[in-house]
Amino acid sequence: MRLFPRYTRQWVEAPRTKYRGLPRTAEQQAQAAGYKLVAGVDEAGRGALAGPVVAAAIILPPQQRVTHIVDSKRLSPAQREYLFHQLLSEKIGCAVGIVPADQVDALNIRRATLKAMARAVSDIEPQPDFVLIDGLDAPALAVAHRCITDGDASCYCIAAASIIAKVFRDRLMEYLAQLYPHYGFERNRGYGTAEHLTALRKYGPILVHRHSFAPVKQLSQMELLPDLRR
Repeated sequence: MRLFPRYTRQWVEAPRTKYRGLPRTAEQQAQAAGYKLVAGVDEAGRGALAGPVVAAAIILPPQQRVTHIVDSKRLSPAQREYLFHQLLSEKIGCAVGIVPADQVDALNIRRATLKAMARAVSDIEPQPDFVLIDGLDAPALAVAHRCITDGDASCYCIAAASIIAKVFRDRLMEYLAQLYPHYGFERNRGYGTAEHLTALRKYGPILVHRHSFAPVKQLSQMELLPDLRR
């Protein structure tokens, strides 16, 4: 059975291809320093105009490996879905943190992202001894941690977290698409595509939009202006 329809069976099964996945160097360094349970953390939806920002934290067994784990942005939706289930079947622990659009507006996107990450780490069971985080910023955590710039492109467990966060958020956006069908959330995932911007201009922003983000902010302000034609 071809699990990844756009690629050959050899791509899926061959362990020596360049798509085998990212190294576990950062995890192994932490484990060598005495940390047994190492979690990877990443977010999805930071640049979207609508919907929540979602972060995932995942702990994977050090002696087992899910192949083809790379940055979620390099994978097709079908590949992400398959790997999502593979990761959840192999995990030691996994959790997600969600910060909705209105809190993104209240906090700003940086603080909202850190809050989502902190929630994911707080909720994961068992609790990790060490956390590897994608990016330059880390939330306030009670456990030892390290930030890795472009960690989703270089670190196995962070890339795994990026897949979990992306698939989870995509499913949330598909649910929102059922509630608000005019905006095409099931296709654009809340990002500023031409389709989404056209719908914004036609129907205006709604509660799940981030009203502090341009061009949503501009449209929100235009709705408050008096009609000068009268």
